[in-house]
Amino acid sequence: MNDTITPPVATSADLYRLMSKAFAALRIFTGFVWLSNALAKAFEVEVYDWGFFSFSLVTKGSAQSVATDAAMKTQIAPLAAVYHDLVLPHWGFFGTFLTVAELAIGLGLIFGVASRLAALGGLLLLTPIWVMLWHTSLYLWEYPAEDLFPLLLLTIVPAGRTAGLDSRLAPRFGDRWPF
Repeated sequence: MNDTITPPVATSADLYRLMSKAFAALRIFTGFVWLSNALAKAFEVEVYDWGFFSFSLVTKGSAQSVATDAAMKTQIAPLAAVYHDLVLPHWGFFGTFLTVAELAIGLGLIFGVASRLAALGGLLLLTPIWVMLWHTSLYLWEYPAEDLFPLLLLTIVPAGRTAGLDSRLAPRFGDRWPF
């Protein structure tokens, strides 16, 4: 007599549901990161101390410092020129634009509305800074692991269709909803 228990075999539908839930969790977490930094910029509060837990977020001032530092250090002259001649001299506009963009990205990812577009927006905001800092001996995985790779995955995978409003929008467009 054989008393071993055979574990159930996962079907491809089971694996799909599991992966879609995992991507939804990644989407929502990433959305909270973007939303928290947008709110830090909106209220200009960088350091938080809750007694048992303290942390910092990126305000407009610290974002301007990062952009200034990247533009000064880059060896890519055209990208440096864009930041030196356009972005940094008009930081009032671009700082506000950054805040609104981060807010839209965060809310889009949290609620799963045009989630692929939101992730693409995040990539478009972060990639120039990362590229300008390539040669500066940054910690290798700082931007790719924390921001770029998750955003790239969320740009490719329609994660908003699980636990997101994209699941309601897709049928309205004949399941051709691109986001």
